Amino acid sequence: MKKVLFSLLAASFVLSAAPVLADAKVGFVNGQKVVNDSPQAAKAKKKLEKEFEKRDQELQRQAKQLQTMQEAIEKNSVTMTETDRRNKEREFNDLTREFQRKQREFREDLNLRQNEEMAGIYERVNKVIKQVAEADKYDIIFQEAVYVNPRLDITDKVIKALGDGAK
Repeated sequence: MKKVLFSLLAASFVLSAAPVLADAKVGFVNGQKVVNDSPQAAKAKKKLEKEFEKRDQELQRQAKQLQTMQEAIEKNSVTMTETDRRNKEREFNDLTREFQRKQREFREDLNLRQNEEMAGIYERVNKVIKQVAEADKYDIIFQEAVYVNPRLDITDKVIKALGDGAK
């Protein structure tokens, strides 16, 4: 009895909501595409590359230095005294640990800055989506869906609005 009553209640709800939903203007925005294609994201990427360029080059230089040092130890280990070999290996291990620490700090700093930049971009994207929704009188805008009819997709309109606002 409860199941039948619940089914009738659910059916009446769906039927009463149908006219309201029929009049609603619905849109969809692919948030990931907006962020990837926005001029703000390209600008942020260039800014981060420039900001971290010197540290990245220094890490690459140290990696080459470590590789050269390892090759020299392997090549000369037969002719070295036991003490010299151990000293060189200890020096190599110390430099390797230092390199790994710097590499870890670099990744952490880069991730932190990327997250900061992305937070600003997401804030701007959401503001532009709201502006487009209000200007075009949308009742609801979805950012995630399993399927979207292409006529509901306003992603390109949002990207264009972001580009117009970047100038």
